[in-house]
Amino acid sequence: MKIGTIGAGNIAQAFVRHAAHAGYEVVISSKSGPAALTELAATLGPGVKARTVEEAAQADLVLLSVPWGAVADVLNRVPAWKNQIVVDTTNAIHFPDFKPLDLGAKTSSEIVAEQAPGARVVKGFNTLGAALLAASPSEGSGQRVIFISGDDAAAKASVLELINKIGFAGIDLGGLAAGGQLQQFSGAFSGINLVKLPA
Repeated sequence: MKIGTIGAGNIAQAFVRHAAHAGYEVVISSKSGPAALTELAATLGPGVKARTVEEAAQADLVLLSVPWGAVADVLNRVPAWKNQIVVDTTNAIHFPDFKPLDLGAKTSSEIVAEQAPGARVVKGFNTLGAALLAASPSEGSGQRVIFISGDDAAAKASVLELINKIGFAGIDLGGLAAGGQLQQFSGAFSGINLVKLPA
């Protein structure tokens, strides 16, 4: 499976390091263009390359990791989604007061899914801070948990497999509506560092 990122901030970098270490081929992108990311890509691990947003969006799985205010713009740059999995790491937060935005009755990932027709959206990698996500997935005798939610069972299964391969433990919270409410900023699992112990 080839992985792309739209966004190259701290969350994306933490994810890419784990994915590259696990042997995945990864292309990173941002609105700044590939030239601005070449040196960064070389530090993230073997097989990591800097490409355009449009090229990154052709990967089998695409990590969307940009500020909420930039989501619509970057998704508009993708000509068409062709059944790729989009892992939505975004949090709808108002800066600088760091408060959740009022999105009405919809979760942020439901809105992302509407703005990315043809993609299979899975919410994930959004509940932990970048420093904790970048740390070892192992904590004590267990694995740090990554929560996911989504409406496509096959897409969620692929993301859970990826989570396992990079060393974390995945927990499926359900669909983008119910699960997304638990995951998104200010939700019950936002900021929770849960560790799954071996059976």
